[in-house]
Amino acid sequence: MHFKERIRGALARAAIATGQRAQAPPRTTRDDLARWAQAHLRDRRLIVVSNREPYSHVRSEDGVRWVRNAGGLTVALDSVSRALGGIWVAHGSGDADRAAVDERDHAPCPPDRPMYALRRVWLSPEDHDLYYGGFSNGALWPLCHIVYVRPRFVADEWERYRDVNRRFAEAVLEEAGSRPAFVFLQDYHLALAASFIKERRPDLLVALFWHIPWPNPEVFRILPWRRELLEGMLANDLLGFHVRGHAINFLESVAQTLEARVDDERLAVQRGRRRCWVRDFPIGVNADEFALLAEAPETRAAGRELRARLALEECKLGLGVDRLDYTKGIPERLEALERMLEKHPEWQGRFGFVQIGVPSRIELREYRAVRTRTRALAERINRRFPRPGGPTVHLIEENLDFRALVPWYHTADLCAVTALHDGMNLVAKEYLAASPDLEGALVLSPFTGAARELERAWIASPYDREGLADTFHAALVEPEASRRERMGALRETVLRRNIFDWAIDVFDTALGLNLRTPAAEAAPRAPRSGVSNDPRAEPSGLRPDLRPHPEPGDREQPRPGR
Repeated sequence: MHFKERIRGALARAAIATGQRAQAPPRTTRDDLARWAQAHLRDRRLIVVSNREPYSHVRSEDGVRWVRNAGGLTVALDSVSRALGGIWVAHGSGDADRAAVDERDHAPCPPDRPMYALRRVWLSPEDHDLYYGGFSNGALWPLCHIVYVRPRFVADEWERYRDVNRRFAEAVLEEAGSRPAFVFLQDYHLALAASFIKERRPDLLVALFWHIPWPNPEVFRILPWRRELLEGMLANDLLGFHVRGHAINFLESVAQTLEARVDDERLAVQRGRRRCWVRDFPIGVNADEFALLAEAPETRAAGRELRARLALEECKLGLGVDRLDYTKGIPERLEALERMLEKHPEWQGRFGFVQIGVPSRIELREYRAVRTRTRALAERINRRFPRPGGPTVHLIEENLDFRALVPWYHTADLCAVTALHDGMNLVAKEYLAASPDLEGALVLSPFTGAARELERAWIASPYDREGLADTFHAALVEPEASRRERMGALRETVLRRNIFDWAIDVFDTALGLNLRTPAAEAAPRAPRSGVSNDPRAEPSGLRPDLRPHPEPGDREQPRPGR
């Protein structure tokens, strides 16, 4: 690119960024969340609980160093914890994690500028194999994702899952002490933790956010321990899902499995004197953080260096960022890219694709099979469509630091999110947030929660190879004005509802709902038809707009070729 063209490009980007900032409505910021918490959480301490930790300590040639883990969930919630302080309880998985904690197993986070404490829970290799690789990801993960992988149900793995959930609960209780707290559990690894917490501290406010899909009742009923799992989840005061249809599927599962009073109108379950509310909250990202990193001169320089290192300066660049997981549709993505090169030979030598594949759960056969198939497809494409400057497909199998992803997002001309089934998928939102120049295109599977919000993305089914190949081509050749208008609209959606909006919605709903059954309404357990119409049961939340009603259309599950 000539020097004058670079100057014109830089000026155009600056003008776009200035215009976006001038026209943008006010955003919810970290300070806004902190002020809200000071006014409403008051003396309640926030305790976030997840399997994965936001920061790890690892050994290197230069000694112990820390890394900010790049998973969408941990990156998003790290922003919340930095705003509110408190405690984050998580499994200490880094090989130097024990060397970085104090006598209470605490490590300051972020390590370079502490704002909250990380309490590490220690799991043995056997714990990890049975609780994490076993029941969590060998049973619950395939059960909840409609990708036609058969779940594996093993009694020893279920028992270890129960035991590890109890140990996480004990760590929470130690951190809470005798003080009030808001306990925010994360995801399918901790479905039973609330029941152990409530046994000893029924006064604690506890919410669980389920970040993956929830299957329809016909699928869920194959789980041998379905009653125990649901009873553990209903010990929470609030259950959150990304998608309304998943919340409704959960209520249907309860109605068909337990003797409980299921209120379809208010989205609640009452068992005895306890009520659990169920809501949908689509999660966002810390969009401003991604935007600031993307606009930094060092990020732009890093993007140019990445292209130069891979000899992609004059090529269109596609990007995929995923764990090497069978739900992410990586082989389907590569097969569609291969088909695009067949149908549109003009892209041969002029298009390159980088697939960042984070190694994941390689102890499970299904995950090793995905890795093997992905490697084979990359090799086949590179063999069939050689590029003078290097491979057409670059497969990077490593867990990149959060900041190392942003240059890839910013320099990519296209980002492919082709999951076969996903609760949300934050890669789509991170890519848009990191594209302030509006240079790019998002190809998105309709079977992700993100597709319900990002309707202007290029929507294509990963089950339809021809259709996905055509969509890749169309996204790459869209005229500049149309492309920027589309990206601007998508990016505005991400900016308007960020991680701080999500946190306020969840916390505000948990605090505002009437979480205890009134004494006058207490009654023996009744079937679904016994739902009470007592107006005293109506939620009294601070934000009445957060009282959704079921929409039958949300019940539909993804189908091949839909």
